[in-house]
Amino acid sequence: MGQGHDHTNHKTKHHDHSHHHSSASKNLALAFVLNLFFSIFELVGGIYSNSIAIISDAFHDFGDALSLAFVWYLQKVSARPIDRHFDYGYKRFSILGALIISVLLSVGSIFMIIESIKRFITPVESKADVMFLLAIVGVLVNGIAMLRLQHGSSFSEKAVFLHFLEDILGWIAVLVGSVIMYFWDVPWFDPMLSLAIAIWILYNAYGNTKQVMRVFLQAVPVSLNRSDLISDWNKIKGVKSIHDIKIWSLDGNHHVASLHVLLDQKIKLNQFQKIKEQIRKIALQYEIIHTTIELETDEEKCNLHIN
Repeated sequence: MGQGHDHTNHKTKHHDHSHHHSSASKNLALAFVLNLFFSIFELVGGIYSNSIAIISDAFHDFGDALSLAFVWYLQKVSARPIDRHFDYGYKRFSILGALIISVLLSVGSIFMIIESIKRFITPVESKADVMFLLAIVGVLVNGIAMLRLQHGSSFSEKAVFLHFLEDILGWIAVLVGSVIMYFWDVPWFDPMLSLAIAIWILYNAYGNTKQVMRVFLQAVPVSLNRSDLISDWNKIKGVKSIHDIKIWSLDGNHHVASLHVLLDQKIKLNQFQKIKEQIRKIALQYEIIHTTIELETDEEKCNLHIN
């Protein structure tokens, strides 16, 4: 009978969202700067200690820094308002960044597993004292970045947090390994540790990629209790039933919904607006920022053709 679109939002919510975007952007920028400088430091340290493992890790970190720059840019793009090109705004760009980082993490982990197995078969002697010093710096630098990203709610921040967790665990393994190898002749210990870490990171990266793909494929958000939401909508006075409900997410944090509402026959025309306002108010409690409502009465035949 009628269609409504939600173009309004609570000022406080808007402020929270813009604040979240700016903090996410700052966190990713810090992660990029730290990674870039650390990869240069690592390259110098690797050449000095004549460690091919540390040199290759420096190039790996430099590649990560470049991908972080790209993700940071996408996070900034995601804060742009709605325009004629993107009716829902640019929020999904942050998801694209998260997917890139997750894929890179997975590839990096697989590469780490292969390298660890190679080193396990043919152990290599390393300079334990230089490794120890580099590991301390590695733990500190990655630790700072990780703490900043710890409470990030965007998928990009979660993916980058995992990336730094991978690095910090890698350096803790180097730290422990260097101490053990300094006192004992166990060159196999280092690849064994890195193998365990790589498998753990691959498992987590898979989980993150799965969540990101759910958003891409417009699945009902995992965090949203669909049955509770429908139940709350059905409690509204004047609502007979609700059907053809579509709920999907823009970026994992902000959701969109459309629904058909069958109204009670006794409802007067002037009460329609009030019912729509109540539906939107409930939707906002479930992080649904945009709701499209179609109101129907008993006389109407709802032509639903689902392929």
